[in-house]
Amino acid sequence: MRLKLVPDNTAFDFFRFARFTFGASCVAMVVSLVLFFMVGLNFGIDFRGGTTIRTESTSSVDVAAYRAALQPLNLGDVSITQVFDPSFGPEKNVAMVRIQAQEGEEAISAETTATIETALQAVDPTITFPSVESVGPKVSGELVQTAFLAVGTSLIAILFYIWLRFEWQFAVGAVAALFHDVILTIGIFAAFQIKFDLTTIAAILTIIGYSINDTVVIFDRLRENLIKFKKMPLRDVMNVSVNETLSRTVMTSGTTLIALIALLVLGGDVIRGFVFAITWGIVVGTYSSVYVAKNIVLFLGVNREEKKDPLAGTQFANAEKQQ
Repeated sequence: MRLKLVPDNTAFDFFRFARFTFGASCVAMVVSLVLFFMVGLNFGIDFRGGTTIRTESTSSVDVAAYRAALQPLNLGDVSITQVFDPSFGPEKNVAMVRIQAQEGEEAISAETTATIETALQAVDPTITFPSVESVGPKVSGELVQTAFLAVGTSLIAILFYIWLRFEWQFAVGAVAALFHDVILTIGIFAAFQIKFDLTTIAAILTIIGYSINDTVVIFDRLRENLIKFKKMPLRDVMNVSVNETLSRTVMTSGTTLIALIALLVLGGDVIRGFVFAITWGIVVGTYSSVYVAKNIVLFLGVNREEKKDPLAGTQFANAEKQQ
């Protein structure tokens, strides 16, 4: 016996509510862009600038106690993480305390640093500050530009790959779905003012990779079925293709979400933003693969004339098979 989350030979009509689903996606993207430009993102220390303090002590690091000691100081966004290294002995316990840039200051003043040290020494008298480093607004601004450039470059690279592997209609559909996923992720971060930092950018790049993988699986099956069902209308071929890959989609997304939800609930504040971004991205990525990418391809149409290599979108489609 084997577990079946999806029955064999499903025949769902994924185009039945196409106008509603595609229209809802367009509205959600517009709302997300409005939130991004009108409300803005709650940038973390990486993008706003701030100070990183390395602490060392002979006692074990208590992140919750450190955070409680710094909370009355009203320093704004404070991130505390314990540093693990196999080379550290039992007498060397290290933590990184990251504090957002204070109003009107390039870096926190010596007086503020002394106040922080006094507050933490009340928790652990052996604590010291071996290093204090600051990131100014200029550097943080460059990080913002570099982060968004990384996302944009990845989308362009994927567009080029899908065009080589399939046809340009598939490339446009795939990248439209990826834009949908990225914009909706940014929109929900703007709406709920969840901290947006470099780990969120890493999550968005992960979302892009996951979403395009799901889309390529459906497109591969669609390309095969276009040859198999030459006389069947394109809409029906697409429905058949999505139904044939539905079990794989549900299993992959479902098992991934189980692990992510566990991390979201039990992982703590340090990784919560990162895990939330990926969890949200898995949901919208699966949705866009089924309801956005293929709708774009249906709208643009596909050249169904038989090619010399019936599975090839371009001369590069089967490059990995030719090696």
